[in-house]
Amino acid sequence: MEQYIIKGGNPLVGEVDISGAKNAALGILAAAIMTDDTVLIENLPDVRDINVLLDAMSEIGVKVERITRHAVMLNGSGIGGVSVDYELIKKIRASYYLLGALLGKYKKAEVPLPGGCNIGSRPIDLHLKGFKALGAKVTIRNGSICAEAEHLRGSHIYLDTVSVGATINIMMAASMAEGRTIIENCAREPHVVDVANFLNSMGANIKGAGTDVIRIWGVEKFHATEYSIIPDQIEAGTFMFAAAATKGDVMVKNVIPKHLESTAAKLLEIGCEVEEFDSAVRVVASKRLTSTNVKTQPYPGYPTDMQPQIGVTLALASGTSIVTESIFENRFKYMDELARMGAVVKVEGNTAIITGVDGLTGARVSAPDLRAGAALVIAGLAAEGITIVDDIVYIQRGYENFETKLQALGAEIQRINSEKEAQKFRLRIG
Repeated sequence: MEQYIIKGGNPLVGEVDISGAKNAALGILAAAIMTDDTVLIENLPDVRDINVLLDAMSEIGVKVERITRHAVMLNGSGIGGVSVDYELIKKIRASYYLLGALLGKYKKAEVPLPGGCNIGSRPIDLHLKGFKALGAKVTIRNGSICAEAEHLRGSHIYLDTVSVGATINIMMAASMAEGRTIIENCAREPHVVDVANFLNSMGANIKGAGTDVIRIWGVEKFHATEYSIIPDQIEAGTFMFAAAATKGDVMVKNVIPKHLESTAAKLLEIGCEVEEFDSAVRVVASKRLTSTNVKTQPYPGYPTDMQPQIGVTLALASGTSIVTESIFENRFKYMDELARMGAVVKVEGNTAIITGVDGLTGARVSAPDLRAGAALVIAGLAAEGITIVDDIVYIQRGYENFETKLQALGAEIQRINSEKEAQKFRLRIG
């Protein structure tokens, strides 16, 4: 079982390049099979979720050709069936994007119920409601969602709650339905916009992505395209908070600063210096940070995927902070692990009360999910002594070369497989 071993106490200093957005890439890869022509996708992050999805697509007959580590050519003309393998797909939640893509193209799809991180209830009823509104018959059989329609017809769909997954899934299916579809109360996240732009580059007619009303005029077929995925705003934000928590100075490169406004605003509020450039953001933490309150909200509000990173940082700030999680109910699991490192935290329902301490101390902790895992690594980097993070398979789902990028910023971190490797690390760093 792989782990990270970390010796904390070094400020992170230097430059880091951000990879392509995992959450955009998952939707775009699924959408790419909606044409029989060959599609080239670039700036693809080399992370576990992406590779699992590509394997699953390959299993149903998609021709997958890795051009480089970050570029892939896909051809969906040889898809032999619309039933996706459970063993592969249970590992990632975004498997459900194949539903919208296959339903749009073939008017039928069968995909196992999704897996992924256990961060709380994430029902897919909104996706199914959307498919039904487009004229599909949807059933759950033997652990799989089965959707089928003679014809998909445009419809007026109102989402009861803002959902990124449902917005993308319905958008894909509707882009090949007859007539016009209007989706109201839809998600406005940058990766929703990226998937819409990708579909449009294949010939779709989608307007309004990035607002809360998307209008789609269905088309009969899509064509070949070449497309580069946007940078990952969550990876960027993670490195921004890593700079803050370790009292560092980091230039985060290959980003779209507009996508990072809510993260940058909180960093400024707690006492960091934040400097924006055309495609980079520099974060400097030269003094002790101060407390703040934060509440997660759909974009453009503060992202739920950045909540554990700010939670760890506030554990080291002066004063008492309140973090309110309004998206997922299980997102505070990392707080117990953080307490093992000396943090003073109290969780009440969807609120965490964090009283800042002067410093954390190294401990053995376990990553409960992807973003919390990355946040515990940040805690280890800021702590005094040695920290071991277990279950890093979660972190590898969404961060490319995480430890390598951190090492380049001066972090003492290594991926290990055994106690022997841990001893070698301890000897090396003294």
